[in-house]
Amino acid sequence: MFSLFGVPVDAAYHLVSGLTGILTPVLGGAAAVAAIIAFTIAVRIVLMPLSLRAFRAQVAAARLAPQLLALRQRYAKKPERLQSEMSALYRQEGTSMFASIKPLLFQWPFLSVMYLLFRSPLIAGKPNTLLAHDLLGVPLGSHWLSGAGLVSMQGGVFLGLFALLAGLCWLSSRLGQRMAVPAVDGTPGTPGTGVLVKALAYLTVVIAAFTPLAAGIYLLTSMGWSLAERRFFFRRAAGSRHDQGAKQPDRR
Repeated sequence: MFSLFGVPVDAAYHLVSGLTGILTPVLGGAAAVAAIIAFTIAVRIVLMPLSLRAFRAQVAAARLAPQLLALRQRYAKKPERLQSEMSALYRQEGTSMFASIKPLLFQWPFLSVMYLLFRSPLIAGKPNTLLAHDLLGVPLGSHWLSGAGLVSMQGGVFLGLFALLAGLCWLSSRLGQRMAVPAVDGTPGTPGTGVLVKALAYLTVVIAAFTPLAAGIYLLTSMGWSLAERRFFFRRAAGSRHDQGAKQPDRR
Protein backbone atom coordinates (compact mmCIF):
# COMPACT_ATOMS: atom_id res chain seq x y z
CA MET A 1 0.00 0.00 0.00
CA PHE A 2 2.84 2.38 0.86
CA SER A 3 4.35 2.02 -2.63
CA LEU A 4 0.98 3.04 -4.09
CA PHE A 5 1.05 6.29 -2.11
CA GLY A 6 4.83 6.79 -2.28
CA VAL A 7 4.84 9.93 -4.44
CA PRO A 8 2.01 11.80 -2.62
CA VAL A 9 3.48 10.85 0.77
CA ASP A 10 6.87 12.21 -0.33
CA ALA A 11 5.22 15.44 -1.55
CA ALA A 12 3.26 15.82 1.70
CA TYR A 13 6.46 15.19 3.67
CA HIS A 14 8.25 18.07 1.95
CA LEU A 15 5.28 20.37 2.56
CA VAL A 16 5.08 19.59 6.28
CA SER A 17 8.86 19.72 6.66
CA GLY A 18 8.94 23.11 4.94
CA LEU A 19 6.14 24.39 7.16
CA THR A 20 8.02 23.11 10.21
CA GLY A 21 11.10 25.07 9.12
CA ILE A 22 9.01 28.24 8.70
CA LEU A 23 7.40 27.87 12.13
CA THR A 24 10.56 26.91 14.04
CA PRO A 25 11.82 30.50 14.65
CA VAL A 26 8.43 31.34 16.18
CA LEU A 27 7.40 28.14 17.95
CA GLY A 28 10.72 26.41 18.54
CA GLY A 29 10.31 22.75 19.47
CA ALA A 30 6.55 22.87 19.00
CA ALA A 31 6.90 23.76 15.30
CA ALA A 32 6.54 20.18 14.03
CA VAL A 33 3.40 19.59 16.11
CA ALA A 34 1.91 22.86 14.86
CA ALA A 35 2.81 21.91 11.28
CA ILE A 36 1.09 18.53 11.63
CA ILE A 37 -2.05 20.19 12.99
CA ALA A 38 -2.03 22.96 10.35
CA PHE A 39 -1.47 20.56 7.46
CA THR A 40 -4.20 18.21 8.68
CA ILE A 41 -6.71 21.07 8.97
CA ALA A 42 -5.74 22.39 5.53
CA VAL A 43 -6.39 19.01 3.90
CA ARG A 44 -9.69 18.62 5.77
CA ILE A 45 -10.77 22.07 4.50
CA VAL A 46 -10.02 20.97 0.94
CA LEU A 47 -12.12 17.84 1.52
CA MET A 48 -15.07 19.76 3.02
CA PRO A 49 -17.19 19.62 -0.18
CA LEU A 50 -17.01 15.82 -0.10
CA SER A 51 -17.89 15.78 3.59
CA LEU A 52 -20.88 18.04 2.89
CA ARG A 53 -22.11 15.71 0.16
CA ALA A 54 -21.82 12.71 2.46
CA PHE A 55 -23.70 14.51 5.22
CA ARG A 56 -26.48 15.63 2.89
CA ALA A 57 -26.85 12.03 1.76
CA GLN A 58 -27.13 10.89 5.39
CA VAL A 59 -29.82 13.51 6.04
CA ALA A 60 -31.70 12.36 2.93
CA ALA A 61 -31.47 8.73 4.08
CA ALA A 62 -32.93 9.66 7.46
CA ARG A 63 -35.74 11.58 5.78
CA LEU A 64 -36.59 8.65 3.50
CA ALA A 65 -36.36 6.00 6.24
CA PRO A 66 -40.13 5.81 6.99
CA GLN A 67 -40.99 5.49 3.28
CA LEU A 68 -38.31 2.85 2.72
CA LEU A 69 -39.57 0.87 5.69
CA ALA A 70 -43.12 1.02 4.30
CA LEU A 71 -41.88 -0.27 0.94
CA ARG A 72 -39.99 -3.15 2.61
CA GLN A 73 -43.13 -4.16 4.48
CA ARG A 74 -45.34 -3.84 1.42
CA TYR A 75 -43.07 -5.73 -1.00
CA ALA A 76 -41.37 -8.11 1.44
CA LYS A 77 -42.19 -11.07 -0.81
CA LYS A 78 -41.43 -9.28 -4.08
CA PRO A 79 -37.71 -8.40 -4.01
CA GLU A 80 -37.58 -7.23 -7.62
CA ARG A 81 -40.54 -4.90 -7.16
CA LEU A 82 -39.04 -3.67 -3.89
CA GLN A 83 -35.75 -2.81 -5.59
CA SER A 84 -37.60 -1.02 -8.37
CA GLU A 85 -39.73 1.04 -5.98
CA MET A 86 -36.74 1.95 -3.80
CA SER A 87 -34.73 3.07 -6.82
CA ALA A 88 -37.65 5.20 -7.99
CA LEU A 89 -37.92 6.81 -4.55
CA TYR A 90 -34.21 7.61 -4.47
CA ARG A 91 -34.39 9.13 -7.97
CA GLN A 92 -37.37 11.22 -6.94
CA GLU A 93 -35.37 12.65 -4.03
CA GLY A 94 -32.26 13.20 -6.13
CA THR A 95 -30.10 10.77 -4.15
CA SER A 96 -29.09 7.11 -4.14
CA MET A 97 -28.48 4.21 -1.80
CA PHE A 98 -24.71 4.75 -2.00
CA ALA A 99 -24.71 8.56 -2.04
CA SER A 100 -23.10 8.81 1.40
CA ILE A 101 -20.45 6.18 0.65
CA LYS A 102 -18.92 7.63 -2.54
CA PRO A 103 -17.67 10.90 -0.97
CA LEU A 104 -16.05 8.93 1.85
CA LEU A 105 -14.29 6.68 -0.65
CA PHE A 106 -12.95 9.74 -2.50
CA GLN A 107 -11.54 11.09 0.79
CA TRP A 108 -9.81 7.82 1.68
CA PRO A 109 -6.63 8.29 -0.45
CA PHE A 110 -5.97 11.76 1.03
CA LEU A 111 -6.47 10.60 4.62
CA SER A 112 -4.34 7.50 3.98
CA VAL A 113 -1.47 9.64 2.69
CA MET A 114 -1.50 11.75 5.87
CA TYR A 115 -1.70 8.73 8.14
CA LEU A 116 1.23 7.06 6.37
CA LEU A 117 3.23 10.28 6.52
CA PHE A 118 2.96 10.54 10.29
CA ARG A 119 3.60 6.88 11.10
CA SER A 120 6.29 5.83 8.60
CA PRO A 121 9.91 5.84 9.87
CA LEU A 122 11.19 6.09 6.29
CA ILE A 123 10.06 8.42 3.48
CA ALA A 124 11.46 7.74 0.01
CA GLY A 125 14.08 5.50 1.62
CA LYS A 126 15.30 8.22 4.00
CA PRO A 127 14.58 8.77 7.72
CA ASN A 128 11.36 10.65 8.44
CA THR A 129 12.87 13.67 10.22
CA LEU A 130 9.43 14.82 11.40
CA LEU A 131 9.45 11.95 13.88
CA ALA A 132 12.70 13.26 15.38
CA HIS A 133 10.90 16.34 16.75
CA ASP A 134 9.16 16.17 20.10
CA LEU A 135 6.17 17.25 22.18
CA LEU A 136 7.05 18.18 25.78
CA GLY A 137 10.29 16.26 25.35
CA VAL A 138 8.58 13.14 23.99
CA PRO A 139 9.76 12.24 20.45
CA LEU A 140 7.01 12.24 17.82
CA GLY A 141 8.31 8.88 16.63
CA SER A 142 7.90 7.21 20.03
CA HIS A 143 5.21 4.64 20.86
CA TRP A 144 3.08 4.36 23.98
CA LEU A 145 4.60 1.16 25.36
CA SER A 146 8.20 1.94 24.38
CA GLY A 147 10.75 3.98 26.25
CA ALA A 148 10.44 5.12 29.87
CA GLY A 149 7.16 3.37 30.63
CA LEU A 150 3.70 4.44 31.73
CA VAL A 151 4.78 6.44 34.81
CA SER A 152 6.84 9.02 32.94
CA MET A 153 6.44 12.16 30.84
CA GLN A 154 6.05 9.97 27.76
CA GLY A 155 3.34 7.90 29.43
CA GLY A 156 1.59 11.08 30.61
CA VAL A 157 1.60 12.63 27.14
CA PHE A 158 0.15 9.49 25.58
CA LEU A 159 -2.48 9.12 28.31
CA GLY A 160 -3.48 12.74 27.75
CA LEU A 161 -3.77 12.03 24.03
CA PHE A 162 -5.91 8.96 24.69
CA ALA A 163 -8.17 10.92 27.04
CA LEU A 164 -8.74 13.62 24.44
CA LEU A 165 -9.40 11.03 21.74
CA ALA A 166 -11.83 9.15 24.00
CA GLY A 167 -13.67 12.40 24.70
CA LEU A 168 -14.00 13.12 20.97
CA CYS A 169 -15.17 9.53 20.36
CA TRP A 170 -17.85 9.94 23.03
CA LEU A 171 -19.03 13.26 21.59
CA SER A 172 -19.04 11.77 18.09
CA SER A 173 -21.10 8.82 19.31
CA ARG A 174 -23.61 11.15 20.96
CA LEU A 175 -23.91 13.22 17.80
CA GLY A 176 -24.32 10.05 15.77
CA GLN A 177 -27.25 9.04 17.96
CA ARG A 178 -28.90 12.41 17.39
CA MET A 179 -28.43 12.03 13.63
CA ALA A 180 -29.59 8.40 13.60
CA VAL A 181 -32.65 7.28 11.67
CA PRO A 182 -35.58 7.23 14.13
CA ALA A 183 -37.57 4.11 14.91
CA VAL A 184 -40.73 3.67 12.88
CA ASP A 185 -43.73 1.52 13.86
CA GLY A 186 -41.74 -0.20 16.56
CA THR A 187 -38.95 -1.12 14.15
CA PRO A 188 -35.45 0.00 15.19
CA GLY A 189 -33.87 2.73 13.11
CA THR A 190 -30.17 3.11 12.48
CA PRO A 191 -28.29 0.44 14.48
CA GLY A 192 -25.87 1.74 17.07
CA THR A 193 -26.96 0.64 20.52
CA GLY A 194 -25.20 -2.72 20.74
CA VAL A 195 -22.19 -3.23 22.97
CA LEU A 196 -19.95 -4.04 20.00
CA VAL A 197 -21.06 -0.94 18.09
CA LYS A 198 -20.43 1.24 21.14
CA ALA A 199 -16.98 -0.28 21.58
CA LEU A 200 -16.11 0.29 17.91
CA ALA A 201 -16.77 3.99 18.42
CA TYR A 202 -13.51 4.07 20.42
CA LEU A 203 -11.45 2.23 17.81
CA THR A 204 -9.43 5.39 17.12
CA VAL A 205 -8.06 5.26 20.67
CA VAL A 206 -6.89 1.68 20.10
CA ILE A 207 -5.21 2.66 16.83
CA ALA A 208 -3.42 5.56 18.54
CA ALA A 209 -2.06 3.16 21.17
CA PHE A 210 -0.08 1.31 18.50
CA THR A 211 1.13 4.22 16.36
CA PRO A 212 3.80 6.91 16.83
CA LEU A 213 2.87 10.06 18.71
CA ALA A 214 2.87 12.04 15.44
CA ALA A 215 0.13 9.79 14.02
CA GLY A 216 -1.82 10.16 17.27
CA ILE A 217 -1.69 13.95 16.94
CA TYR A 218 -2.93 13.63 13.37
CA LEU A 219 -5.79 11.36 14.46
CA LEU A 220 -6.75 13.78 17.23
CA THR A 221 -6.75 16.78 14.89
CA SER A 222 -8.60 14.98 12.11
CA MET A 223 -11.24 13.59 14.46
CA GLY A 224 -11.74 16.95 16.17
CA TRP A 225 -12.22 18.64 12.80
CA SER A 226 -14.60 15.92 11.64
CA LEU A 227 -16.70 16.28 14.79
CA ALA A 228 -16.89 20.07 14.43
CA GLU A 229 -17.78 19.66 10.77
CA ARG A 230 -20.58 17.18 11.45
CA ARG A 231 -21.96 19.31 14.27
CA PHE A 232 -21.99 22.38 12.04
CA PHE A 233 -23.74 20.56 9.20
CA PHE A 234 -26.19 18.94 11.61
CA ARG A 235 -27.18 22.26 13.20
CA ARG A 236 -27.45 23.85 9.77
CA ALA A 237 -29.72 21.05 8.54
CA ALA A 238 -31.82 21.20 11.72
CA GLY A 239 -32.19 24.97 11.33
CA SER A 240 -33.24 24.53 7.71
CA ARG A 241 -35.91 21.99 8.67
CA HIS A 242 -37.16 24.35 11.41
CA ASP A 243 -37.43 27.24 8.95
CA GLN A 244 -39.31 25.09 6.43
CA GLY A 245 -41.70 23.96 9.14
CA ALA A 246 -42.34 27.55 10.21
CA LYS A 247 -43.26 28.49 6.63
CA GLN A 248 -45.90 25.76 6.35
CA PRO A 249 -49.40 27.26 6.52
CA ASP A 250 -51.63 26.36 9.43
CA ARG A 251 -54.40 24.22 7.96
CA ARG A 252 -56.37 23.67 11.12
